[in-house]
Amino acid sequence: MDDRDARTLDFYAVEAQAYAGRPRDAEHLRIDRFVAHAPAGGRILELGCGGGQDSAEMLARGFDVVPTDGSPELAAEAEKRLGQPVRVLLFEDLAEIEAYDGIWAHACLLHAPRAALPGIIDRIHAALKPGGVFYASFKAGETEGRDGFGRYFNYLSGSDLVSAFGSPSRWQSLTIDEDMGGGYDQKPTRWLHALALKEA
Repeated sequence: MDDRDARTLDFYAVEAQAYAGRPRDAEHLRIDRFVAHAPAGGRILELGCGGGQDSAEMLARGFDVVPTDGSPELAAEAEKRLGQPVRVLLFEDLAEIEAYDGIWAHACLLHAPRAALPGIIDRIHAALKPGGVFYASFKAGETEGRDGFGRYFNYLSGSDLVSAFGSPSRWQSLTIDEDMGGGYDQKPTRWLHALALKEA
């Protein structure tokens, strides 16, 4: 989440326990596809880990997972689940270079302002090792806005998302698929899923 959007961060501060504790299976199918491109035991950064369910799944599979979240309150909730430190990290503060075999960003970069997203993806690209894998999911739409809880969403189209990834030459591949799902508001939601491999 962007540190300039206090309303979104305030929501997660107030709702951290309920949000982190809600019944939610890890994204097993998406994780399967993601880790298929990572070496066994590889180092994976999770951005916006929320309650830590996806980090827990990848840890159980033997990966060296670094869970992070932009909300101190959610990071504290994830620590309870994971039994390890969870770093408080805003997307725009990611500054590591070629440090990770994979970066997982399920349902979190959707809070980044549209104008800031390409720069954040630049930082993610830089933090990936050559050949590293990156997954991110977004609520689909045509214009940015807020949901009923006051949270900001960038609500991207497929073409918006492709543009945010920048020059195709720096990615071995980029696939974007769409499906229907839900969210914390329990409303039917169109989702975009991006899976990219950094150039080797």
